[in-house]
Amino acid sequence: MALCIWGVITAFNLLKYEETDDAQVEEYINPITSRVSGFIKEIRYDENQEVKKGDTLLVIDNQEYALQQQEAEAGIQSGKDQIAALQSNVETASKIAEVSKVQITAAKAKLVRQQQEFARYQKLFDAESATKQQMENVQTALDVAQSDYQAALDNYQAALSKVNDNRSQISPVLSEIKRRELILKRNNLDVSYTVITAPYDGEMGKRTIQPGQQIQVGQTLAFIVDKETGKWVVANFKETQLHNMHIGETVYITTDAYPDVKIKGKILSLSPATGSRFSLLPPDNSTGNFVKIAQRIPVKIKITDDNPVVAGLSAGMNANVSVNKSSTGHE
Repeated sequence: MALCIWGVITAFNLLKYEETDDAQVEEYINPITSRVSGFIKEIRYDENQEVKKGDTLLVIDNQEYALQQQEAEAGIQSGKDQIAALQSNVETASKIAEVSKVQITAAKAKLVRQQQEFARYQKLFDAESATKQQMENVQTALDVAQSDYQAALDNYQAALSKVNDNRSQISPVLSEIKRRELILKRNNLDVSYTVITAPYDGEMGKRTIQPGQQIQVGQTLAFIVDKETGKWVVANFKETQLHNMHIGETVYITTDAYPDVKIKGKILSLSPATGSRFSLLPPDNSTGNFVKIAQRIPVKIKITDDNPVVAGLSAGMNANVSVNKSSTGHE
């Protein structure tokens, strides 16, 4: 009688449900990696410890990066000092140019006066009212006035060139300051990378590192289980069972850890290919070495039940999934 009852129940379940025991509980398990190299200074978590987003997990010795940061800051300050010196030189050269401009006016007035003096003595000399010595003295004074005027013009042009030279030197220094500011930003990032924090609320995995250990860029330091995105189940159904499933359909889940608790969920998605197609070496039937077996399609199931048991589920736990055939349909 017991066998008959078991047989009836089994037959009923086979007729009413599509079932599989090829299912596992899944969570996002992400590696914690280092973005800089160095020696581990502090480790502030333990194995299996729950952490909150932003909690410090470990600290890397940042002395070298801090020195680079200070060097970049000193380079920026040096560039700013050069800018201040060049601007001061521009102001000084501009004042010298103004003085030279005034000297041009004075030299030109003196030249005009000497030209008039020369013209007057030229008339007197032609009328034999002035001596040759006086004429030569006036000519010499005129030559000196012309030379002074030309020198004043040259000095003014030289002063303007000095102003332009100092101004032209400012642009390269500004570019160098900009480059050093970018280097400082990178150094600031490197210093910030020496403190590794939790990217989200989660639970730490096995600890495999120790203080004083040297690490490299990109090295995996730990694993964290993401508790923010929740848990789901991936059930691998046979291809012959898929016609009884659709997205949004309610499913029932039992786990080996809690076999007496039935957890409710719903289908989120069906894989676009069989699991074997996503393997490293997918099978190729064209080789001729093929034995026909039922392929399995991964089905992603969201756990919708708020049963307290769900909190005790861990990634990798085995599960059994059943889908009611009476609610079949396709979206």
